[in-house]
Amino acid sequence: MKQESVALLKELTEVAGVPGYERDVSAVIASHLGNICSITHDKLGSIICKKTGTADSPRIMLCGHMDEVGFMVKRVTDKGFIRFVPLGGWWDQVLLAQQVVIKTHKGDVPGIIGSKPPHALEPEERKKVVQQKNMFIDIGASSKNDAEKKLGVRPGDPIVPVCPFTPMNRDELFMAKAWDDRLGCGMFVDVLKRLAKKKHPNTVYGVGSVQEEVGLRGARTSVTLVKPDAALIMEVGIATDTPDVKPDDVEGHLGKGPQIAILDSSMIPNLKLRDLTISTAETLKIPYQLQVMIRGAQDGGQIHLHAEGVPCVYIGVPTRYIHSHAGIIHGADYENAVKLVEAIVKKLDKKTVENLTK
Repeated sequence: MKQESVALLKELTEVAGVPGYERDVSAVIASHLGNICSITHDKLGSIICKKTGTADSPRIMLCGHMDEVGFMVKRVTDKGFIRFVPLGGWWDQVLLAQQVVIKTHKGDVPGIIGSKPPHALEPEERKKVVQQKNMFIDIGASSKNDAEKKLGVRPGDPIVPVCPFTPMNRDELFMAKAWDDRLGCGMFVDVLKRLAKKKHPNTVYGVGSVQEEVGLRGARTSVTLVKPDAALIMEVGIATDTPDVKPDDVEGHLGKGPQIAILDSSMIPNLKLRDLTISTAETLKIPYQLQVMIRGAQDGGQIHLHAEGVPCVYIGVPTRYIHSHAGIIHGADYENAVKLVEAIVKKLDKKTVENLTK
């Protein structure tokens, strides 16, 4: 992977941006594209980066959501512990003993997610998974007053997982938080940068949407402004190449290329755009994998339903352990995903896009 892309992904993943609090992510995107694109925002906070090619239309939307799964402060207990609620989907098993940061008006407050100590549990309790509602965050406060007045913690403050960007395995693999979906943000930023000095027969809109993890909300508002003729959804894919997954159930492998979704719970892709994506990968000898994601959704679920309908396809970078504090990707998968999207954009002229719905 290009070092410029590595630096971009480090910057994007280490910034905080849980649903509803994506402003810092938007600022990073604007800092990279402000000299290339005209930048606007919808009224929920999605950033829209427009780059005109050799024609005003068709309008091609490249969408990656800016929010990451996180939490929000619900209340502070009398003893200064924090009760919290999830923002996005979490599996309770991955929460305990993880470090977090609460973003307060007085600054960052570090903490750790805890629960009733195991040695204090009854035998039957030890057999059960601790539920999130029975967890708390310990910020080292001595009282409610200490947490609220000294540290500045308030109900509604966002809570962000902690995981520094970490190169692994001779810099081929990378571990970080928030791959879902700073990968998508990085993809459209990189594609627009690469298109800066190249001709493309359309106008491209790189969109960093908000609040995807709580209901695809920014997709609904941003698509209204963009009014795309076609859309490519930039996302994580699901890597299942880990122990205890049956061989027949493994769909996503790290290092074997981006995943092209043929189905997810929110969208069946436009078949001609799907086939164009596959044929482009094969022509350019870009490795790819097909993905079926029965229990997941993405921004295309809203975008493809806009107005009379928008041809969409979802392209993901295989990622292990999404919706947890840390995930792992392979750099080659990201680079190949960027190459694939750039190549598809160059093919989407007026005639090709019109043919997608004939």
